[in-house]
Amino acid sequence: MNILLLSRYSNLGASSRVRFYQYLPYLTTQGIQVTVANLFENDYLEDLYEGGRRRLFAIIGAYIRRLGYMLKSTHYDLVWIEYEILPWLPAWAEIILSHLGIPYVVDYDDAIFHRYNMHPRAIVRALLGGKIDTVMRQATLVIVGNEYLGDYARKAGAKRVECIPSVIDPDRYNSIPQPENLVFTIGWIGSPATVKYLQLIRASLAEVCKNGSARLVLVGSGQFKLDGVPTEIHPWCEETEVTEIQSFDVGIMPMPDSAWAQGKCGYKLIQYMACSRPVIASPVGVAREIIEDSRNGFLATTATDWVRTFCALRDNHRLREKMGKAGRIKVEKQYSIQITAPLMASLLMSID
Repeated sequence: MNILLLSRYSNLGASSRVRFYQYLPYLTTQGIQVTVANLFENDYLEDLYEGGRRRLFAIIGAYIRRLGYMLKSTHYDLVWIEYEILPWLPAWAEIILSHLGIPYVVDYDDAIFHRYNMHPRAIVRALLGGKIDTVMRQATLVIVGNEYLGDYARKAGAKRVECIPSVIDPDRYNSIPQPENLVFTIGWIGSPATVKYLQLIRASLAEVCKNGSARLVLVGSGQFKLDGVPTEIHPWCEETEVTEIQSFDVGIMPMPDSAWAQGKCGYKLIQYMACSRPVIASPVGVAREIIEDSRNGFLATTATDWVRTFCALRDNHRLREKMGKAGRIKVEKQYSIQITAPLMASLLMSID
């Protein structure tokens, strides 16, 4: 089987890396050959994260290259798409594939449809508000990372919807004992696009960090500051991300209770838990499924909740170990690529 993969990013993009690239070695063993045609190169994301302009000529070049691959799509058995073929344009490309009888599978790990149907500008909502609905309806199969996304796809009229959560490879995420940090270390991993959510718990972080009793370590955030919170910032690197997480005492994921957050797949929680670290998160969306409250971590709603749970873990090394082990077990059973890879291969091969 020959597949054309129209991913959004190269290896620097977490969504492309997690939802597609980590599956490629296994798919190859099953006789599935995948040609990767990412839309944006790493320099685009690097420029974006550093606050630079999204260089117009680079974007135009990326769209032209993508159209070139579209012309070759008839040479493949299937087109596998991340989100959409051409962002910020109507679903013309997907409609053309459908009319040509070329089957395509589209994958979502974010509520990308809200980027259009909840856009502050009326003109965007009018022109693109229903775009992703059209993409989903025309698809032979829609793969989603959680049920919020699945429910949307079904309401949009998708012919077939399957849920595959975002997962990790447990063999890569070594489970090691809790670190012997001199200062309780609260960890967060992500990108400059999502670090803003830490502002939601700034007061709680400042409270628990008073008198040097805790510190915050950020991985991949770029420059970021929270008043009253001693913070250490490390660059993200695929080769070191596991080691970085292993240095945490607890991993966190604060999120607003918004429609966009409902579509998140909780990947950072799964990463923390794979390293046997307890977790604390806002009770939003998939976090309520990943976290079994008081077993492998805590769900925290109010500022008081966050302070209480931080202190409970800071002051009890045995509790951190117990929750960390429970989290690792859950990841191995439910969020492992060893479980989802055969399912992914089966779904792709089921397309005529």
